[in-house]
Amino acid sequence: MIIRRVFAIAVAGASLAGCSSFSMDSFKPTPPPIQVQLESVPPGADATTSVGPGCKTPCSVAVATPDAGFTVTFAMPRFQPVTVPVQVIRDPGDFTTPGSTTIDPNPVVAELKPEGPPPRKKTMRPKKKPKAAAAAPAASLFPSPAAPATQPAR
Repeated sequence: MIIRRVFAIAVAGASLAGCSSFSMDSFKPTPPPIQVQLESVPPGADATTSVGPGCKTPCSVAVATPDAGFTVTFAMPRFQPVTVPVQVIRDPGDFTTPGSTTIDPNPVVAELKPEGPPPRKKTMRPKKKPKAAAAAPAASLFPSPAAPATQPAR
């Protein structure tokens, strides 16, 4: 009978040990989403955040406050895509001020560069045959302008 009581107490203690993972963090309110302004040059790019939401620039999205930074990728036809890193800055606050979360940069701006012209295809040209060695200049009926002028004998 004593063994049963010890066993029952051990089982009850083990089941309560699962409650030890309970913390006060579950009572903290979830931080409100942060508004992020997204802009591009030229406007009209598709902006997508690595944490989910996206839109067509210029626009603003609400981002759930991530624990770490995130990225925003801007894409537009005929332009090279650009990815901009964004830092999350947390200020825990103190007894007199509440904590806050900000992001840097805000607004997130990207300058899209046009794609270059498509690469040209290189065509295979047949190799030229080497030219024969230059022969000595042929005698000409006309004197060379660089040659000294000779007068005819009389």
